[in-house]
Amino acid sequence: MEQNKSFWRQVSEGIHDACYIWAKEMKTTIKDEGVLIFFILVPIFYPLLYSWAYNNEVVREVPVAIVDMSHSQLSRQFIREYNASPDVEVAYKCNDMDEAKDLVQKQIVSGIVLIPEDFAQRLNRMEQSSISVYCDMSLMLTYKAIYQTAQTIATDLNEKIQISLSGNTTDHEDQITTQPLAFDEVQIFNPAGGYGSFIIPAVLMLIIQQTLVLGIGLSAGTARENNRYQDLVPISRHYNGLFRIVIGKTMCYFMIYVVMTAYLTLFIPKLFHFTSLFRVTDLIGLMFPYLLACIFFGMFVSCIVRYRENVMLLVVFVTVPLLFLSGVSWPQSNIPGYWQGISWLFPSTFGVRAFVRLNSMGATLQDIRVEYEALWVQVVVYFFATCAVYRYQIIHTRHRALERLEHMKGMAIAAKGHRKKE
Repeated sequence: MEQNKSFWRQVSEGIHDACYIWAKEMKTTIKDEGVLIFFILVPIFYPLLYSWAYNNEVVREVPVAIVDMSHSQLSRQFIREYNASPDVEVAYKCNDMDEAKDLVQKQIVSGIVLIPEDFAQRLNRMEQSSISVYCDMSLMLTYKAIYQTAQTIATDLNEKIQISLSGNTTDHEDQITTQPLAFDEVQIFNPAGGYGSFIIPAVLMLIIQQTLVLGIGLSAGTARENNRYQDLVPISRHYNGLFRIVIGKTMCYFMIYVVMTAYLTLFIPKLFHFTSLFRVTDLIGLMFPYLLACIFFGMFVSCIVRYRENVMLLVVFVTVPLLFLSGVSWPQSNIPGYWQGISWLFPSTFGVRAFVRLNSMGATLQDIRVEYEALWVQVVVYFFATCAVYRYQIIHTRHRALERLEHMKGMAIAAKGHRKKE
């Protein structure tokens, strides 16, 4: 009976201590403008700005310079069909390549299409001809529009030449001549081929991790600057107190980011009409370990944050590499093994891959089992790593407090002896 009372007493004390830390951390978060910016304002406005910038999904009317050295009926037909495409615009017709290159250097156009002088002659002699396409490769979206449009128009022109030379009498024969093997091209997971639907899901998950790390690191830097860790010493009177501290802080961050996560994963895609194929139950199942992993990771990383500004430099440095290491903008199979090992240290790696499959491919929790289990492993590992870090910080703070106390006692004794002598 006494053991049961002792057990429930400890449980009650643990809940009381965790709630005390939660209330204290929530009060600190609300009062700190910098933490509020990263916890509230950045997750709200940054996705809006990013999604709005890519809301058009694809680039349209990319300016192109045409150098027509053939001046034939076939070259003019190619130019008309090329300009009729919604992706490109024939902005200039140049007399030579030097004039077209000058327009590219001035960034007036993004590409050049060169039709050679013997273009029509070679086709009329039933010889293979060519059209040269030169693109500004600094932006892949414009390159894609210029090159694929030229390829499509060239394919269409080839079909018309085949039909004119075949001597067919029916449309069915023309179809067999140009397309002996019938096929339908269907773009799965991203029907519009849009850049926003491709990249936004990964960015949303990365925002959750980065803002959490920024806010927690900023709070830890402020506490270290103000020496606030001494407030946690009374609660950590035994080892179990560490769990109460970590759980109390986690409750504060988790409550805030449950709302932010719902906003990022539910509201933003609906607002900008991005692809959303997930089921809410699967999304909740994924986001629960992902948020915990990000929180514990941020609390663990905060141990190296001595000043408020340090965490911003750290996060800015790793943001772009983390996007590449997630396997979204670069194939996961082509990432070297040691870089993949480094990527496993970050919750965003598994969170991005899992969310993209849920959101864009309609996967279930069973389909993302590897990423789901990896996130739970990170939750456990970073939880105990955070406890170890906090234990070291509290012990170090306690020792410093005792040293200051001994120093103050020594000064008081010395002052008392000096007064007696007087």
